Amino acid sequence: MSGTSTARPKPPVAAPGALAADVNLPESLGYRVKKRILGKPLVNDELHGEKLSNPTALGIMGIDMISSSSYGSEQMLTQLIPYFGVLGFMLLMPITGVILGMLILLTFCYRDVVSVYTKAGGSYVVARDNFGPRIAQIAAVALMIDYIVTVAVQVSAGTDAIASYLAISFQKDISSEKLWITVAVVLLLCYGNLRGVKEAGKLFATPAYIYIVLVGGTLLLGLGQLLTGNLSHATNAHDTNYGGVVPIGTHTEWALTAGAVLWLLRGFANGGSSLTGLEAVSNGISVFRKPTGRNARVTLTTMSVILGCLVLGVSIMAWQMKTYPYSDGAPTVLAQITHLIWGNNVFGTAMITVVQIATALILYTGGNTSFSGFPFLVSYVAEDSFLPRQLRTRGHRLAFSNGIIVLTILSLVLIVAMGGNLTKLVSLYAIGVFTGFVMAAAGLFKYHWVRDEPARAWKLFVNGSAFVCSLAVVLIFAVTKFTEGAWLVVVVFPPAVWGLIQLNRRYRRESEALANTPASASLPTRTQTSILVLVDSVDLAVVKTLRYARSLRPTEIRAVHLMVDNVYAEQLRRQWDASQAADIPLEIIEVPDRRIRRASMELAAREAAEGFEVTALLPRRTYSPIVGRLLHDRTADRLAEVLSTLPHVVATIVPFDVVEAIEELEAVEKGHKARPKEGDDVAAKPRSTKKMLLDAECAGAPDRDPSTPMQVRPIGAVRWRERAAVEGRVRSVSVSPVKGSPALEAELYDASGGITLVFYGRRSIPGIEPGAKMRVEGMIGEMEGHLAMANPTYKLLPREGQDEEG
Repeated sequence: MSGTSTARPKPPVAAPGALAADVNLPESLGYRVKKRILGKPLVNDELHGEKLSNPTALGIMGIDMISSSSYGSEQMLTQLIPYFGVLGFMLLMPITGVILGMLILLTFCYRDVVSVYTKAGGSYVVARDNFGPRIAQIAAVALMIDYIVTVAVQVSAGTDAIASYLAISFQKDISSEKLWITVAVVLLLCYGNLRGVKEAGKLFATPAYIYIVLVGGTLLLGLGQLLTGNLSHATNAHDTNYGGVVPIGTHTEWALTAGAVLWLLRGFANGGSSLTGLEAVSNGISVFRKPTGRNARVTLTTMSVILGCLVLGVSIMAWQMKTYPYSDGAPTVLAQITHLIWGNNVFGTAMITVVQIATALILYTGGNTSFSGFPFLVSYVAEDSFLPRQLRTRGHRLAFSNGIIVLTILSLVLIVAMGGNLTKLVSLYAIGVFTGFVMAAAGLFKYHWVRDEPARAWKLFVNGSAFVCSLAVVLIFAVTKFTEGAWLVVVVFPPAVWGLIQLNRRYRRESEALANTPASASLPTRTQTSILVLVDSVDLAVVKTLRYARSLRPTEIRAVHLMVDNVYAEQLRRQWDASQAADIPLEIIEVPDRRIRRASMELAAREAAEGFEVTALLPRRTYSPIVGRLLHDRTADRLAEVLSTLPHVVATIVPFDVVEAIEELEAVEKGHKARPKEGDDVAAKPRSTKKMLLDAECAGAPDRDPSTPMQVRPIGAVRWRERAAVEGRVRSVSVSPVKGSPALEAELYDASGGITLVFYGRRSIPGIEPGAKMRVEGMIGEMEGHLAMANPTYKLLPREGQDEEG
């Protein structure tokens, strides 16, 4: 070579390779069992909200409401017949008229709700926004009771429909097996929802339309027979089969007795169960297509009209046919009406078969609505810190598993306690439902009271009337059904609201203590090591852990957040940058399948593979034993357990005593100065700058003409010092200082491996975040023995159909 040749940088001893795609770690037995039962875990990208058309939304959200027409009229008769006898059938109609009037009033009220509040949450959100989070807990408890009782009532009614079919068609009595059938169906619904069964799709909408067509057709045929004088009449007034009909009263002077008023109110209270499910549209309004408010109003009105027609039709048929309800719930009044209208011929047998199957399906799927609504409700309440925070966590299949399990346990306890008897369960129903109506109407009344807007007087009248009427129903139900089980709701309600408020107070005191109380801990000295500080929040527990990490005099400190929620991760980054810990860059690593333990093991194993003795520091807030178990998880202990099994990795839990911190805070508030603790000064020297070995040729290489894009290659197939285009998913993003200037680092992975992307002079780039998918093109360089690109051209791959260029 000529002496004038330009010297080139010497390559590393070994050519750099791609970042390891995965670490081969064995799965625990428990996780293998869970995966076998529930299926492969879903990743966060599969969590998307499906926007529903009006017909589909009607079928899905109207299930609970429309299905109540199958037992609403019957539940009125169970209260009227024992006192008034045959006159109860005549009284059924005016009570039905009052209930339909309530339906119209509440429909106008909830049309207003979905016009103003287009965020899911219903009466809870209305009450929270207008009365504050504490008063909103009344609505929260009411809705939780509603969801729990809905499972019990709907599934028990579905089992009654099956029992009715077997009793009429085959004269088979399954009264002794009904309870266990109901329990089995609830467990099946729980299993399906833990696997991620969603209420979005034609599968769940179909039973509602089948029921509407079949029952509506049956009632229209019955009305035709009534008009032509061919309507059959029931002959079961003194039937003793299947436990016999309800006792028949003989009070002929019913209008002059005080007892008659009580029994009329009891019948009205039971009939109020027909209005359950009216709030479903407001609870799930976020799934409607735009314009959200208008589509929700159309769907709500259609639901109410269908329910009103079905309830009115069933009441008319029961009145004219004199179909007495049975004590054991089967055959149901609707099954008797269907049997009498269609007759005993072959076609009639086929029709009662399909009608009863459709009734059972809509009732069972109506019970399933609670498995969607309850977990979301408790996650909202937990997000406001009024319920344990574990209820916010999505599980293996992206469902709120903890909420589903809690709902299953409580509903099963209720079903078993009431013996699966529908009439007993209905006694618990309307208090929770109508308390939610009260809170929604009161909230809307206040909302319009403080605003000068068009049609204000009408809105105030509608919501004020709905508030008064709903409150009256709650009081009627509490008084008339107190001895039949309503006492349970009346007694549980105030302590439940008080308990949620106290739990929130506890959370707030803990957060205040963690944010403001001086940390107290000695500063032991350990040998040099590579430190991983796993960060889940920015508080004094984490600050203490960072101070401890610095005291070990490590060659490297990495502050890492394992991301399962990108919104929370962004909030955490902003808090970190504004805190005293910001001298150590926060690295965010995506965990799309939410397996925090496995992600932490991969992180530590990769660091150990670089030749480090790794110490993983885990901040743990310690509480009193009972409070800690009920209100907080044990993530640090579980992480320490699995990390300690890896070679060259040590897991250390750094405790922070929150109970002591609360005591110190309260002492300061009372005017007693807290005793200074050793090491209160949190100032510490900055971390060492990460070694950057991107070679000059790579960093300064000219960009290629983007009009002629290169063919995308697997990351594991590209080589050092060549230009390449790769495509993958961003796993982690961090900021590292390079010669006094910031540099944004992002690790891009595909199935074959990973590569580090470095953007000099940037702290953040819109769209480049953990979980983003992107295509990059540039010269392949090296950084710390691995493949890297400096300032590559990039293209963010579409999310929801949009592209972004870089």
